[in-house]
Amino acid sequence: MGLDEPPTPATDPADERWRLSPGILSVGGASMFSDTGHEMVTSLLPTFVTSTLYAGPATLGVIDGVADALTGLSKLAGGPLAAEPSRRGRLAGGGYLGTAVATAAIGLATAVWQVAVLRGLAWVSRGLRSPARDLLLTDLAPTTTYGRAFGVERAGDNLGAVLGPLLAAGLIGIIGIRHAILLSIIPSVLAAAAITVAARQARRTLGPAQHRRTLRLNLTALRRAGIVRLLTPVACFEMGNLATTLLILRATDILRHSAGWTVSGATSAAILMYAAHNVAASGSALLGGSLIDRLGPRPAFAAGALAYVVAYLLFASTGTAHGAIAGFLLAGIGIGLAETAESATVALGLPADLRPNAFGVLGLTQSVGDLGATLVAGVLWTLVSPCSRSAMPRPGWSLP
Repeated sequence: MGLDEPPTPATDPADERWRLSPGILSVGGASMFSDTGHEMVTSLLPTFVTSTLYAGPATLGVIDGVADALTGLSKLAGGPLAAEPSRRGRLAGGGYLGTAVATAAIGLATAVWQVAVLRGLAWVSRGLRSPARDLLLTDLAPTTTYGRAFGVERAGDNLGAVLGPLLAAGLIGIIGIRHAILLSIIPSVLAAAAITVAARQARRTLGPAQHRRTLRLNLTALRRAGIVRLLTPVACFEMGNLATTLLILRATDILRHSAGWTVSGATSAAILMYAAHNVAASGSALLGGSLIDRLGPRPAFAAGALAYVVAYLLFASTGTAHGAIAGFLLAGIGIGLAETAESATVALGLPADLRPNAFGVLGLTQSVGDLGATLVAGVLWTLVSPCSRSAMPRPGWSLP
């Protein structure tokens, strides 16, 4: 099954009806808490790297691009590791906890290389947990409701990306940028607790332990099952999917250069725009999940890609705060629709025995595409942006 095909009707509608179980809700809660924590740091990272540690946009692009690539490799490894149902809960919980510790430790960094190492460790943990989390959802939801189940997870993820920036915007003026980053560990630890609830329900749903699975990538079997056809549109989309830190930096520059805002004021306003982006993403993920269950992943994916194209055109051409806000909202709608469709495509399009490996390959595809897009954008920004020189940090810009 590809992006253009709706899910196969269930043979027993009574068993396949949509139900928001505690397990599915806990997966959404884990994504919400985890994103609250690491998005607090993501929203502060552009200012922390450029104004506190005095690095440039290209450095920021390299940090996030390499971290995304490491995420992809760890997702590829996490797929086979999560193939064993009894291992999924521990793998997901450990991944959430590892992300929490490494992300919060960025607040202690005194050099850019330390930020890069910690961001990489956090994103490796994030990658290892992702296939296990997605497989827990397929354990908990009937096949014909996969779209809505993944929509709940994506909505929780994006809701956390609303709460995180809002907390960061409030805390930065009260306790300073470093302490705000350190406090990100609190919601992130709650995520590890929430995923254990989902893992327990999944174990009850699956019943007695199944036979042990061999650790294999199964790339040949995936190719024969049609994964290249399924993931080609995903790869094209992800090759244009920039790290949101660059969008935040772009909005900050617009506010500083067009309206003369201070660095602190522009950073806080850009973070609030990013929060609005994630509100739009959360809502569109829920709507996209319902659309996928009715019509298949293709319409949701196409609408998401179109919204992203228009958003980037706005970011490239606007010089006003209103244009930046519109760009953030459209990008949020696009990512909410596209990411939900990507996960549902893998869950619906491949047999259950290949699904763990397929989620790993999906993660690698997403991360490699993000790496290329972010690195190229960061370098081009530094080399040809008309405001790149004025955007470089100067002494006295650091926040408390």
